[in-house]
Amino acid sequence: MPSIIDETVFGDPSRGLAVVYLCGALLLAGQQVYYVIVEGATPFYAGLFLSAGMALSGIAESLPNPRRRAAGVLRVTALVVLVSMLVILFVTPDLLIN
Repeated sequence: MPSIIDETVFGDPSRGLAVVYLCGALLLAGQQVYYVIVEGATPFYAGLFLSAGMALSGIAESLPNPRRRAAGVLRVTALVVLVSMLVILFVTPDLLIN
């Protein structure tokens, strides 16, 4: 009997979520580039963490069905990136928020 975690992490990828995650990552990265280059602002590192996590999730969801193990590894990596952002935010918020 497969567990819920096994079904969630190593389940079939969803193409609709891939588009949402990848577009969100692209929008967040574009916003960072605009504010840093055009406006001359300092980079918002929390946005970079969010962009990286969403990009990893989007790549995981865009993989074909036979690559479920690779998709699971990418999903777990995205989760680690996002949770590490939260840990850094609570431990030393000065590193993420300027």
